[in-house]
Amino acid sequence: MSANQKPNRKQQILECLALMLQTSPGQRITTAKLAAEVGVSEAALYRHFPSKARMFEGLIEFIEESIFSRINLILGDHKEALIRCHHILHVMLIFAERNPGMCRILSGDAIMGENERLGIRVNQFFEKLESQFKQVLRERKLREGKGFDIPEQALANMLVSYTEGKISQYVRSSFSKKPSDDFNEQWQFLMASK
Repeated sequence: MSANQKPNRKQQILECLALMLQTSPGQRITTAKLAAEVGVSEAALYRHFPSKARMFEGLIEFIEESIFSRINLILGDHKEALIRCHHILHVMLIFAERNPGMCRILSGDAIMGENERLGIRVNQFFEKLESQFKQVLRERKLREGKGFDIPEQALANMLVSYTEGKISQYVRSSFSKKPSDDFNEQWQFLMASK
């Protein structure tokens, strides 16, 4: 029975951490505050996670799994490059909107002053997202016989920069300026200059 309780407690700790990141914008989350929110001792937190950094890594893993599993579904359902890119961007923005606490991690706000490897993990996430866009854009030549006016690398970087900017804006606005605001109009503008 204790084996069943451990994953539940671990999940509860991560959910509390995500909620605290959302409800305490700009504040540093300490293990003492987190333990109090979960209703356990700090020692109990460390029975489930060897460090606070590992707790943040658990949230980063959740972000990666959520986003890239959805991207795989998009790639399976759609063949046209621009539709794929549109859906991938939209998934990123809606995920951010629904998970404000995670945005504090993606923007670097919550992990400032924490273990350096957390920033590296977030950078790797965005590099993987950019590689995914680049692959989709390169496949356009093969599948559709069309290219772009700028190199695929530059366009992929622009799409990721747009995403990062929307997430950072959401965090800076204390979660009032939603990432998906004006997305359709902005997408139309981007595609008009393709």
